[in-house]
Amino acid sequence: MKDILQEIVAHKHHELELLCARKPSLREALLQSETGIIAEFKRRSPSKGWIKEEGRADIIPLSYQLNGAAALSILTDVHYFGGSDDFIRQARQSGVTLPILYKNFVIDEAQLYAAALCGASAVLLIAACLSRQECKTLMDKAHRLGLEVLLEMHDERELEYAELEPDLCGINNRHLGSFHTDVEVSFRLAERLPHEAVKVSESGISNPDTVKALRQAGFRGFLIGENFMKTDHPGLALQEFINQL
Repeated sequence: MKDILQEIVAHKHHELELLCARKPSLREALLQSETGIIAEFKRRSPSKGWIKEEGRADIIPLSYQLNGAAALSILTDVHYFGGSDDFIRQARQSGVTLPILYKNFVIDEAQLYAAALCGASAVLLIAACLSRQECKTLMDKAHRLGLEVLLEMHDERELEYAELEPDLCGINNRHLGSFHTDVEVSFRLAERLPHEAVKVSESGISNPDTVKALRQAGFRGFLIGENFMKTDHPGLALQEFINQL
């Protein structure tokens, strides 16, 4: 007679293998893309309030995919951004196969398990929220769970975090204290990042010409959310943006 307990435990090992398996690569998607646009599903922000309170995670992310996004970012913070881990699950269930960035303020490895379980491909780690050692510990854990890491920096003091060799280096043009946005931050810091780093410019990008200039400066990814989400049809707004590129 088959031992049911042994069968269950064997299946659990298989489930864990799947959980920790490598996910769709955000890094590779950006390196292979002609546009590099990471389209963001963002319903709310602390500075602007509700951008699209009725925005549906089973519609907009898939529309982004169908209209040319290289990858997606989905806000999962509940209190300040009106997000949810379930939004990533809903996007996956709707048919999204692109890499998805788990966009949150990650400070504990429990959040990394949450990201892996809901279907994310990569997680955001923010230098301003973490010590260098905390960042390294979380990065190593993310990699063991099959997740890539986009490490976000926003001034010269944080550039030393790039020495940890994350999968992608992000420059946030928005100061997280004042929420002031200035794309010049990306241009200023780009040349000080490692040459081989896959660079991502985040926030405040609303003009295709800005993307062209940032690409000339060495960036391969461009995270854009509010510019699309504030329109009636974010996916079509993305398509129009890409056409202008």
